[in-house]
Order: sequence, then C-alpha cells, then structure tokens
Amino acid sequence: MEGTTFPAFLLLRNQVDRLFTIRHEQAQVRVQFWAGGRLATTSSQGSCWGFIQHGEAQLDTPQGTFLLRAGMYFASPDPLEMSGTGEGLLVTQTEHQAFFMMGGPVEARGRLRYMDGCTDSLLIAPPLLGDPCLNLLHIPRHTFQHQHTHPSLRAGMIVAGSGQCITPAQSYPLVAGQAFVILPHAPHSFATETEELLVIAYHPDSDFGPTDEHHPMINRTYLK
Repeated sequence: MEGTTFPAFLLLRNQVDRLFTIRHEQAQVRVQFWAGGRLATTSSQGSCWGFIQHGEAQLDTPQGTFLLRAGMYFASPDPLEMSGTGEGLLVTQTEHQAFFMMGGPVEARGRLRYMDGCTDSLLIAPPLLGDPCLNLLHIPRHTFQHQHTHPSLRAGMIVAGSGQCITPAQSYPLVAGQAFVILPHAPHSFATETEELLVIAYHPDSDFGPTDEHHPMINRTYLK
C-alpha cells in the first residue's frame, strides 16, 4: 500500500480487485471477496471474521467443520479454510485472538438506533474494550445520511437492497453481493431511494467492550 493512493471508497468486485490489505496500528487487516472455490488462511497469529451473502460455504477450522448458509456469519482464530459455491466476505486481522462463534441468519432490521433513522445490530461483540467487532446496518428507504467519518477503516458487504455510497469525489452504486472498504477518516454517507439497504460492517477496533473493572460478572457481584 505504501506509495499508492486509493480512493476513499473501494469496491472489491472481481478477480483483479477483490483483495485489499491495510495496516491498522500494529495489525494487518486483509479484506477479501470470496467468490466460491477454496480460500485458505495460512497465518496462526490472527483471527478471521466472515459473512456468507449467497449460497453455502463449508468452514474448516481447528474447532471442526461447519456448513454456513446465506445470511450466516462467524469469527474464528485462523488458520481456516472456506470452500463451496457461495459468495461472501472474509476479513483477517493479525494481533488478535477472537472467540470462535457462529450466528445468523441476520435479521432484517437492527436493534440499536443509529444516525438518520438507521439501525444497527452488534453481531459479534468485542471480547475486550477496543477489540474488533462485526455489525449489521439497516438503512431504510428514502434515507440520505449526513456525511461522516470513522477513525479506522470499515469493511463490509451489501446483504440486500440497493443504494449508493456518496463521497466528496463521487458516488458509488451499491447492490447486493458487493464487498467494500472505506478508508480511515474518509468522508462518506449512504443513501437509498425505493429500496432498503442491509449492510455487514467490520470494525478493526471499538471504543466499546468489557474491562477488568466493568463487565457483567463483576458488576452483579455484591460482597457481604
């Protein structure tokens, strides 16, 4: 990436541009669009987060072999291997040890309020304050978000619907099955017209999560 200038918003659509790698603090984040076949990670010093948008995938991990259908998501320490005829998103981040978990299919709406009438669900929460997380963003019809930024990258996939991502330089049409990356500090907004938009969003960090002094077990413990 050094010495190369990228637009604020990148679509990962085909064999040529379906892989993107970026540094995040001391970690390396690798975002891949999976278009069926075999995809394997080789590092044992990080973790993976994935989402299946279409079809099915077989997930082979040290924890076992699992069948993932459309709308399902997962987190796993790597290495792992995906195979099958489906399509989806795979994000690998070094310097982090995720819990192994699976879930889905995703719901049609988020459970938390977000900006401009949108909603969000935290699908895979950070195990500790500051850790990565996986989210589901729902954008209703006829929404025009305010331009905003994030201090770290956002990687994701369009689950369903259509709309556009608007940046100061240009607008990008969005349809189901597209994977994307929004670079750190890049101004952007999502907009919809006659269709809703459902989006998977990966964050490499967070300002939310448990700490040694603040978590459900210790918060509900009363000494006598």
